[in-house]
Amino acid sequence: MNTIQIPLFPLHTVLFPGGPLPLRIFEARYLDMVSQCLQTDSGFGVCMISHGREVGAPASTENMGVVARIADWHQRHDGLLGITAIGVQRFRIASVKVQDNQLTVARVELLENDPVIELPDRYLPMVDMLMRLIDSAGHHYASLPRHYGDAGWVSYRLLELLPIEMKQKQLFLEMDDPIARLEELFQMLEGMQVV
Repeated sequence: MNTIQIPLFPLHTVLFPGGPLPLRIFEARYLDMVSQCLQTDSGFGVCMISHGREVGAPASTENMGVVARIADWHQRHDGLLGITAIGVQRFRIASVKVQDNQLTVARVELLENDPVIELPDRYLPMVDMLMRLIDSAGHHYASLPRHYGDAGWVSYRLLELLPIEMKQKQLFLEMDDPIARLEELFQMLEGMQVV
């Protein structure tokens, strides 16, 4: 079992492997975290908040999240630090502790990334939808490598871009089988009559 210790960034969002995450950093604990990550070329964990808020007292999170690595950073017009992180790998939390500076640190078990599985023809209409979504998604997706033939990649990008409830996105994140994830998403979209 591959376990590491990482700082956590609890958010009211779900990050998927391979996906971009733009963030504004202003709390001291997260400025310190970003500085440490940049100095050591290490990542941090993004977990969806189950109880609490993004600012202030440490929030409780879901048990599964994604390791993120900082791909870009800049000083924003409002004086805050802006970063873009990229999801790298899913993890399951084994234990957490809150440091004196209120930063939550977790010991996590890294989970295997999806194997590359060729996208079955049944899901080709979802690729057309994804292409349109990415074209209108803004600059964070402009430089993202495209893997439209990979079932896992297609499912993750659709889940990021479609207006699905966060709790539902979390359940999709916890699925290990990319084809099962794609099939469930396909049935959801069929029910909404969009594929």
